Amino acid sequence: MSARKTLAITAAAAALLAGPVLSAHASTATIPTAQQSAYGTQVRAAGLTDVQAGQLQQQVDAVLAKDPQARQVSANKLTTAGGSMVLAVPGRTETRDLAAPDAALACNNGHLCIVDGRGVNYDYYRCGYYNFDGVGNGTFNNNQTSGTRARFYNHDGSERWSNVAKDTGTANWDPVFHIRPC
Repeated sequence: MSARKTLAITAAAAALLAGPVLSAHASTATIPTAQQSAYGTQVRAAGLTDVQAGQLQQQVDAVLAKDPQARQVSANKLTTAGGSMVLAVPGRTETRDLAAPDAALACNNGHLCIVDGRGVNYDYYRCGYYNFDGVGNGTFNNNQTSGTRARFYNHDGSERWSNVAKDTGTANWDPVFHIRPC
């Protein structure tokens, strides 16, 4: 076999192996086809480029890899053990759920809502102790039942600070590693 033919076969094999890894939507293989189609419709309706859609799916995949209880429910929204999160869309300044782009994100009564420095919206509506991956400066809305105390914890599990509902404010989310909404 000639060196050129060997090189061509090697290149073709590498392309076959790398194709799924390099594809912007490769990770959707574990998502049912009907959902893939719906998410594709959502990103197209939002005007995302293939690169932006790929970046968004990478963000989703990172959350899914860290949280085995998380489930993707739209192109940029996931349910989590404590509630839900809406990821910021690459190239956009305002975060909206692509499944309901005309609906403003709100913090419903009984919820603790956080927006981190990346524009990721966290909506906690179940009591419990949850890992938190927010970064940067952002805001919170403790819209739980009046008097309910939300607690924010350091890496070692010690309480960093707390907030009593109903209240809103700003916070630096970098040192917060865990949250107990109520």
